[in-house]
Amino acid sequence: MATCPRGCAPAVRLCQKLNRLKTLDGDMMATSLKRCLSTLDLTLMGVGGMVGSGLYVLTGTVAKDTAGPAVIISFIFAGIASLLAAFCYAEFGASIPKTGSAYMFTYVSVGELWAFLIGWNVILENMIGGAAVARAWSGYLDSIFNHAIQNFTETHIMQWHVPFLAHYPDLLAAGILVVASVFISFGVQVSSYLNHIFSSISMGVIVFILVFGFVLAEPANWSQEQGGFAPFGLSGILAGSATCFYAFVGFDVIASSSEEAKNPQKAVPIATAISLGLAATAYILVSTVLTLMVPWRTLDPNSALADAFFRRGYSWAGIIVAVGSICAMNTVLLCNLFSLPRIVYAMAEDGLFFSIFARVNPLTKVPVNAILVFGILMAAMALMFDLEALVQFLSIGTLLAYTFVAASVIVLRFQPEKTTSKDTTSTSPNPNAAASPAPLESQAISEDTDEPKQYESLSDKIQLVDSQVTRERRGVGQLKACWEPYLDRLVGDCEPGEVVAFCVTGLIVSSVSLCVVLEFGNNELQLPVWSFAMLLVIFSLALILSLALIWVHEPRKNSKTFQVPLVPLTPGVSILINIFLMMKLSLLTWIRFTVWIAIGLFVYFGYGIWHSKEGKRELQPKDMAARYVVLPSGSLVETVQSVQPDGQVDTSGHLISSASIPAAEECAEKR
Repeated sequence: MATCPRGCAPAVRLCQKLNRLKTLDGDMMATSLKRCLSTLDLTLMGVGGMVGSGLYVLTGTVAKDTAGPAVIISFIFAGIASLLAAFCYAEFGASIPKTGSAYMFTYVSVGELWAFLIGWNVILENMIGGAAVARAWSGYLDSIFNHAIQNFTETHIMQWHVPFLAHYPDLLAAGILVVASVFISFGVQVSSYLNHIFSSISMGVIVFILVFGFVLAEPANWSQEQGGFAPFGLSGILAGSATCFYAFVGFDVIASSSEEAKNPQKAVPIATAISLGLAATAYILVSTVLTLMVPWRTLDPNSALADAFFRRGYSWAGIIVAVGSICAMNTVLLCNLFSLPRIVYAMAEDGLFFSIFARVNPLTKVPVNAILVFGILMAAMALMFDLEALVQFLSIGTLLAYTFVAASVIVLRFQPEKTTSKDTTSTSPNPNAAASPAPLESQAISEDTDEPKQYESLSDKIQLVDSQVTRERRGVGQLKACWEPYLDRLVGDCEPGEVVAFCVTGLIVSSVSLCVVLEFGNNELQLPVWSFAMLLVIFSLALILSLALIWVHEPRKNSKTFQVPLVPLTPGVSILINIFLMMKLSLLTWIRFTVWIAIGLFVYFGYGIWHSKEGKRELQPKDMAARYVVLPSGSLVETVQSVQPDGQVDTSGHLISSASIPAAEECAEKR
């Protein structure tokens, strides 16, 4: 086996630290939080996270400036793209019912550093998202009172003329965030009840909009005289889909709440599917009503629905719509304030963030410190900053999280299961308990000799067949039997799951390259037609080859919880769509993203890497590893070895397990 030169050993150890995976305990349902959320609670949380200000503002903006009445098709495309990402979140939320959402999913499959960066970005996403919604809530309420609140603040309190700051301190937005944080700190049930109230009002207003709006609908508003159904063509529909995609951001609150769900294995997938279906239906139908009520060219982007009823002469209906929009924004605020502290709590619980945020109140069973501290920080952002320039920054963190979650689904689906040290005999009080599997290096010895044969465990993996012929069953992450004659020479010597991990990296690289060529090839890069076409073919073939190499390996089958269908195709398409949408973001957004990542790296290398619980777990003495050996005589001997750190000599002794003592004694008598 090749060894690394002495000089590169520190770099190797650093890479191992950065890519170490989170070890999950045997009891996945054990938690210090309170499991009290039902499927209905999770569904309403998902609906509240998606059907917010976007329904009342985004529909009019996209219809007027980007797609026209074809905004309906834009929402259909965006809903399908969101469904692919929601599938991945649903699988993880059901199989790993732990709080932390994308952070946790990345930690158990990709590595510690990547998980920290994902969590770091999701924290900023929720902070900016909550502050932006609070300012939108304040502005909407202020417009109802003819901007009396803004005029009073600028006249009697203060106003600024500083770049990147708002013209005046938005005391109303900051106040609503502080009040919401206090309510959420009372416990998850209080948060759920508030979300039920606001979601019910919002859904009732949506039903009113649909019924009364279809009564006022005029099909002539889709006629050619008004510009037609798709005045901006296919390009406008696709551009509208990129914008509408962010309307569905918020379903990850369901996965974030899985540690507080009563039955996450069933509740998380069902709630994700129902909430996404309801949100997509609401967006499509409301867009249809809006563009049929008034001509799309005359829509008011700031308050399209309320303004449409006012212009048709039903001012009382406009007030109802305004009330519904405020309730919808309240649900989004609650979802942001609900998700953010739990992601901070998960990172602090793992030692990657400051430990003060890992404390759970013994009465309310919620991380009160994280709720109050980050609620106040969010209120401060809403008070001072003009968030219009930062709104686009929301999308890059979300899309990056979606990409890593989709990649994690592929990695875990083709990765052999690993058992923790808690399953070994040394930690079990019962001497007859099953032992942990042996390392892969200690599996079968040559079949042509009479030496003992070693097996992974005493469970169903041990196949006691004729001593002359033993065939190893195809395991997870290995080549499928039908492809072994063709690809065994190429990838047959790799460890199970290793080829899939490399192919996932190739999938992401080829997707980035393909999207760069598609987005910038003709304009910024000014590539000739032949090179543009050649690059498209090369990167497309690389993407297809990566998916094909993943597909020819044995996946992990689990019928107990929800699994994403058509893996690796479904998460692969999700990765491609997410990366393509990231390429649509401005250069300034990428610069801000780079600065925030640099700050996160400073926090990780200054605190997280030194306090990581996985790092401390590695420093603890290893447990005893047990191996079972089948002797040629047919008796079963258990070999117990003390697993030492690298570079030390192992000490071993031979013990005969209680189950095999009679067989051994009988063998001795015969001799």
